[in-house]
Amino acid sequence: MTFFIFMENTSNMSLSNQKHLFDIPEEITYLNIASQSPSFKSSETAGIKAVKEKTRPYLITTSRYFDPIIQLKKLFAEIVEVEDYNRIACIPSVSYGLSTVANNIQLQEGDEIVLVEEQFPSNYYVWEKLAQQYKAVIKIAKQPEAIQGKGKQWNENILNAITDKTAVVAMGNIHWANGTLFDVKAVRKKTLEHNSLLIIDGSQSIGALPFSVKEIQPDALICAGYKWLFGPYGCAYAYFGSYFDNGNPIEENWTNRLDSENLSGLTNYQSKYKQLANRYSVGEHGSFIYVEMQIAALTELLHWKQIDIQNYCDSITSSSVSKLKKAGCFIEDSDFRAKHLFGVEMPSSINLVSLKERLAKENVFVSFRGNYIRISCHVFNTEKDIEKLTNCIIAELA
Repeated sequence: MTFFIFMENTSNMSLSNQKHLFDIPEEITYLNIASQSPSFKSSETAGIKAVKEKTRPYLITTSRYFDPIIQLKKLFAEIVEVEDYNRIACIPSVSYGLSTVANNIQLQEGDEIVLVEEQFPSNYYVWEKLAQQYKAVIKIAKQPEAIQGKGKQWNENILNAITDKTAVVAMGNIHWANGTLFDVKAVRKKTLEHNSLLIIDGSQSIGALPFSVKEIQPDALICAGYKWLFGPYGCAYAYFGSYFDNGNPIEENWTNRLDSENLSGLTNYQSKYKQLANRYSVGEHGSFIYVEMQIAALTELLHWKQIDIQNYCDSITSSSVSKLKKAGCFIEDSDFRAKHLFGVEMPSSINLVSLKERLAKENVFVSFRGNYIRISCHVFNTEKDIEKLTNCIIAELA
């Protein structure tokens, strides 16, 4: 059991391999869902059906622009435990959502924005620009250099970085490149003590790792849809808390205004937005193809509990993790890393060029991040997939 409450095993269900739901060839070992997920077969079918719908646009009714969006928001709200789906906005990317957040934050000169070292660029540039605008300060919670107790110390560094000067803490609930788990519940507690906003990028965790908006209560949660939520590229979601209830969207589109469902009255210009987060959805978010594919994907995903996904990924990787550690690789302690995504730091002696060539020959797909290999797996993978990767690494170390 870890110190992270959201990682406690409260499920009695054993999740079996689900590769039959995907169209992944037997010879392919795909361990790179953190970059791009494969589609469910059902999602592919839904997308093709929607493509054909565009062939006969005269059959598209007004309700098609609105009703599927409500369904989609309800599905995502269920995944992250949001009671009111009107707090969910449909957006095209994480950068769009973070820009919307930053657009509605005012700072004082000298205020601090706390970030985790080596965050994904989309969750850095937006804050750098905001800090420059208000003459605020970017404060980085550093990754410890020491290997022993690295994850624990990193979490302590984050908490220690939050002070009375902190206006915003923006971070993922895991590190996107190496899977280090961050105790966002403790971070939320401290941000409340210092009256600071907490903005979570859930792109590398939501859908695979338990996360509850109801429990954590972030001010905003932004999440890519094409990774662990199995949606198409170009789709993302955003939860906005009460701080943003009366904010300004970064664009004005007709569907976000009150009574926009009445197409015959669109030139009766409406000054009011729809309630809560609806004002922040991107224009044309009712895209038939994207929305239908996302609905199919989230419907499939909700058949599983996220804790069961973690347990499944742990079961297929634990043996290889032990072997890789014995071979001289560094992998974060189990209590401080996610099971669906984690980094394997290679010994300095390894020839990465040769390793990449070996993996390509064996049809093993992973991401390289510096001297790390990022393993990202799911229920379509098997223990043999992880062993195949492990054997390639050990062969290069021999």
